[in-house]
Amino acid sequence: MAFFTSATQNIPSTAEIPKHIAVIMDGNGRWARKRFLPRIAGHKRGVETVRDLVKYCASLKVEYLTLFAFSSENWRRPAEEVTFLMGLFMQALKREVTKLHQNNIKLIMIGDRSRFDAELVSQIEASEQLTAGNTGLILTIAANYGGRWDILQAVNKMQLATPQLTGFYREDHLSQYLSMNYAPEPDLFIRTGGEKRISNFLLWQLAYTELYFTDTLWPDFNEEAFNLAIQSYQKRERRFGRTSEQLIEAKI
Repeated sequence: MAFFTSATQNIPSTAEIPKHIAVIMDGNGRWARKRFLPRIAGHKRGVETVRDLVKYCASLKVEYLTLFAFSSENWRRPAEEVTFLMGLFMQALKREVTKLHQNNIKLIMIGDRSRFDAELVSQIEASEQLTAGNTGLILTIAANYGGRWDILQAVNKMQLATPQLTGFYREDHLSQYLSMNYAPEPDLFIRTGGEKRISNFLLWQLAYTELYFTDTLWPDFNEEAFNLAIQSYQKRERRFGRTSEQLIEAKI
């Protein structure tokens, strides 16, 4: 397996359309509350938004789309909501994986699966296996995922694999054990719903990612709202530690 190096080690190539987009899908509950609906109605509508965004990203030739579906801290939510979300997760996998496969999309799940029941774990594994050979958009769903968990699990794996290097680790020693070692670091991070924080999502990988926050609630995050995020990204100057003058010279 080829592992990607980070922006702190090598300057990555950039393009008008981000190669990798990461999204925190926030605002389902508030969307439902504004309409005097139960929170679960917002989550159901949010699944439709996921479907539309995946299709649109594939049409734009985005190579990697990573969605934060359920954080390691979301277990703190009311038990009935967590139970519903797990059921919705299962239903969405069963319903959508065939469509993903037919559209050459590869599905990967990251996160700690130890708290999921056996049926859900089996469905996740089956979905990944079905789409493993696909060569189009790589769709990553982060479920029971946390950035600190990711770094800690990578440290533990690294130490077990390379005990002889204790005390002499480099960044590239660790990065190959992170959950997303198969993908370049995100070019663009989007969070819907008005909150302006990254909430323990991809802490290692977002070091040089362009951040975009919008008040649009996730169920309303349509193509027009997504295009605004892309337009904002295209206006950024991605220096990776260099000066603006160096960027100009590099283009000459």
